[in-house]
Amino acid sequence: MSESQTILLFKCLSDATRLQLVKALADGPKYVELLSELLERTPSTISFHLKKLEEAGLVSMHKEQYYAVATLNRQILDQQLFSLICSPGEQLDMQAEREQQYREKVLQNLFEYGKLKTIPVQRKKRRIVLEEIAKRFKPGRNYAEKEVNLIIADFHDDFCTLRRELIAEGIMARENGVYWLKG
Repeated sequence: MSESQTILLFKCLSDATRLQLVKALADGPKYVELLSELLERTPSTISFHLKKLEEAGLVSMHKEQYYAVATLNRQILDQQLFSLICSPGEQLDMQAEREQQYREKVLQNLFEYGKLKTIPVQRKKRRIVLEEIAKRFKPGRNYAEKEVNLIIADFHDDFCTLRRELIAEGIMARENGVYWLKG
């Protein structure tokens, strides 16, 4: 749903008479005269408000003999509020942007002059740090343990813990003293 359609929908639902009409149509289609009696409004007032609801896509109108019948479009009402405000692509973009901002903030707070100040206790932050360290390793290349230690030592003195964590998090793999990046 476009932004202008969403605005129209919210404007439409902000009117008490229109909201009452939506409630009245929730249990099935009704003709204008019946809605007029139920809501104690004139048929012309009901028709006016139904036209606004139809423009917003909440109601569809059709003729049955002499009567105009209104039917509620439940699909729009079944959507979650957040999905009405943001399209799925926008939601994903917003989420990716938030994650990137969080990642940058974590790295900025934990690194000083390229050195890791402290190994974070929180798993999510530790994972971000480990992924940053892993950027120094080349994919497809095997490393001896000594090489791995030297690379990690550039970031922090406790290279043993960081090396173990790289393996535990599945970022690197090890077999017979040979290390490599996974994935």
